Amino acid sequence: MLKTISVSTRSRNEMIDITDPVREVVRSSGIKDGIVTVFCPHTTGAITINENADPDVIHDMLLTLDALIPHHRQGYRHSEGNSDAHVKSSLVGTSETVILQGGSLLLGSWQGIYLCEFDGPRSRKVHILVS
Repeated sequence: MLKTISVSTRSRNEMIDITDPVREVVRSSGIKDGIVTVFCPHTTGAITINENADPDVIHDMLLTLDALIPHHRQGYRHSEGNSDAHVKSSLVGTSETVILQGGSLLLGSWQGIYLCEFDGPRSRKVHILVS
């Protein structure tokens, strides 16, 4: 079952916890055991799994990505001014796969699924495939 959700971002760089919407898609699919693939079809967005208990982890991740890949870096050639967002998207990756068992995502105790925005604010799509 494939479902697409929309996520509105508010900042240029942000990570939005989409674990609950993914769980809702799994629940509505009726599939109990299998694989869930979460995919971001945008070249300046990404999907990752990380800690969702302490918001400082998200802050620290975004801080580190900005330090490693600054927005205005001398030498960028892409005319849209968002080269950093393309690099961040490629490094983080556009999808994650999670095992589904007994109707539950097999995430660790502190793990959540995040949509990463690197060129916002925007309206983003996320495709969720339960199989």
